[in-house]
Amino acid sequence: MKVDLLFDGPDNAAATVLFAHGAGAAMDSPVMTQIAAGFAARGLGVARFEFDYMAARRRGGAKRPPPKMPPLCDEFRAAIAALRDVRPDGRLIIGGKSMGGRVASLIVQDLWQQGLVQGLMCFGYPFHPRGKPDSLRTEHLYDLQVPSLICQGSRDPLGNLDEVTGYGLPDPVELFWLEDGDHDLKPRKRQTGVDHTTALPNCCEAAAEWVRRLP
Repeated sequence: MKVDLLFDGPDNAAATVLFAHGAGAAMDSPVMTQIAAGFAARGLGVARFEFDYMAARRRGGAKRPPPKMPPLCDEFRAAIAALRDVRPDGRLIIGGKSMGGRVASLIVQDLWQQGLVQGLMCFGYPFHPRGKPDSLRTEHLYDLQVPSLICQGSRDPLGNLDEVTGYGLPDPVELFWLEDGDHDLKPRKRQTGVDHTTALPNCCEAAAEWVRRLP
């Protein structure tokens, strides 16, 4: 499979984040672009890619929903290989927005044990489907030994503050909470005085600081 990578940040960055998109928005959607720019402004290398179902839309194909997790996991592994072909050196963190972060979380443990990646980073992790808080997507998270960061909005309908703090996630998983943020990490300006253009850089700063602390 051919993987097209979209790069931001310095070519010689000490750490690169391979960041995958969510279920419904492409790799160059406004949120993905703002996150990538936020990482790059803080000295991180960033590589974005699209899963095949999303890339097919760009090629003029029919709008299809994402496939099941196993093929997405294979595609993420292919993206890692493609990235290492061009950037063989430096630390690698994998993750993504929503579904992209979920896919990364399913493959990261084995990759970390092999020394191929150094961490996991998720923005807006989909802890459960919308409106189905009992259908949790957390079982594999309890086995993680990988340093992991999840940036989550406190009112995210796919896992809010009250819900997630009750899950008892393991110590390697750190949580950065954005006050009043939704699934796109967007707070309500009237309630908080903070808009999306301020909130996302705050999340990117927390992520960059976390990368600097990685062992």
